Amino acid sequence: MTAATRTPPMPSPDRGPAGAGAPILPVGAWREGVLPPPPRPRRGALAVAGVVAALAAVGVWLTWRVFVTTEAGQQVDDMAWWGAAHGQGRLWSVAEPVLDVVSVAFVVAGVVAAVAMAAARRRWFLTVQVVVLVGGANVTTQVLKKAVLDRPDLLDGWNGANTLPSGHTTVAASVSAAMLMAAPRAWRPVVALLGAAYTAATGVSTLVGQWHRPSDVVAALLVVLAWGALVCAVTAGSALDRPGRPGDTFASPGSSVLAGLALLGGSLGALVSVGGVAGTGWPLPLSPDLTAYAAGVVAVLSATAVVFALLLLVRQATARPRDPARSTG
Repeated sequence: MTAATRTPPMPSPDRGPAGAGAPILPVGAWREGVLPPPPRPRRGALAVAGVVAALAAVGVWLTWRVFVTTEAGQQVDDMAWWGAAHGQGRLWSVAEPVLDVVSVAFVVAGVVAAVAMAAARRRWFLTVQVVVLVGGANVTTQVLKKAVLDRPDLLDGWNGANTLPSGHTTVAASVSAAMLMAAPRAWRPVVALLGAAYTAATGVSTLVGQWHRPSDVVAALLVVLAWGALVCAVTAGSALDRPGRPGDTFASPGSSVLAGLALLGGSLGALVSVGGVAGTGWPLPLSPDLTAYAAGVVAVLSATAVVFALLLLVRQATARPRDPARSTG
């Protein structure tokens, strides 16, 4: 047989064309350990996120039940509302520009930015999560405030309509939470800190302008926490974190330290706030309305710190694959 008529070698059944040397792997070969499996969420973390969402929802109801449907709660809230009149002229010059940022255009811009960030990272399910988070939180706030929750007239004089939860605070917190969801793992502590600062500034500004009472702001924060934890509880594989290069880990000590400090500070602030309202102790000698106002501001700051600490921890936990050593990216 001459070289011109020689039969070419047949490719091996487990390799590509002759000489290529590239293996052809059967469908589902990752099950046999040939390829790493696709990333999967940790079911325990998803369950914890669901519990956090449920507790936050209960917290919204409890806030309304205590501060809106009881005479003592309305008195505390109203004292804080009247206390905001002290020094309002100077403080309003700072608070008004903060509140002016909140608008429909701001919500749209925030959602688009979060979706773009998630899409750039090819986290396709995450793009749906951030839209559901912002839309669900803001629709829930408006439905609760206008159609579900009421405000009984328990005090003398005109008591006004229900204002719980705060719409402005919900917008600020939900957009900040969406950015936290969409950000890469290493950047989430910084995004959480900036989002908490902006949300707290918005919440306190609504108190300064006497647009809302402290309970309105706290309830709005809990609405956002409920939706943020809920979307984390249904995290799919396409929304999980992946290592940028071999050897990368999913350890996030910065998140744990920041969240721990925020939880500690928020808890201490809550104790100080409750002590001031209950008359069991306040660091400054203030009139009753100023004491209630100061306690309300501290309560808003504390609630913001706790909510964003929990959002950061829940997001980091649910975004971590079940077996990070074998996940691909």
